Amino acid sequence: MQRIALLSDTHNYLDPKIFKYFETCDQIWHAGDLGTISITGELSKIKPVIAVYGNIDGQDVRRVHPKDQRFMCEKVDVFMTHIGGYPNNYSPDALKEIELKRPKLFISGHSHILKVQFDQKYQLLHINPGAAGNYGFHTVKTLVRFTIDADKILDLEVIELGKRI
Repeated sequence: MQRIALLSDTHNYLDPKIFKYFETCDQIWHAGDLGTISITGELSKIKPVIAVYGNIDGQDVRRVHPKDQRFMCEKVDVFMTHIGGYPNNYSPDALKEIELKRPKLFISGHSHILKVQFDQKYQLLHINPGAAGNYGFHTVKTLVRFTIDADKILDLEVIELGKRI
C-alpha cells in the first residue's frame, strides 16, 4: 500500500502549510510547472518524488525530470504528463500514449483546475490536482492525496491550502 500526495503548478512556491499533508504519505508526485529544481529538492528531503517538467520549467528541471512518466505503483499503471488534457479532450501526445497502452491512472496538470474524472471510454481515472502555487488564475491552492492498494485507488482527498496570494 502506498499513500500518495499529488500536486502541480507550484511555480517555484511551496506553501508552508503543504508540508503537514506529506507526513502520512509514502511518495510525492508533481505534475509539472515546478518553477525551479529547488522545488523537487525540497520535496525529496521529505519523501521520494516522481515528477515531470511543465511548460514553464527551464533546463534545470528538464535535465532531471522527463516530459512524461510511465510507471507502476503497486499494481496500478500510472501515466503522468503536464499538458495532457482530460477525458474527451486529451492533448494529442497524451491520447497517443493512452491509446497505445491504457493506464489505469492518468495524471496531468497545467490547467490549474482541480479535476477528478473517470473516463468511461478508456476505463481510467484522470486526476488533475489543480495548482499549489501562487501564480495563475486559480483562486484556491489545492493538492490531492490518495492511496494505492494493489490495483485499487482509494481514499482520495482534495486539500485546499487557502487563497492564492
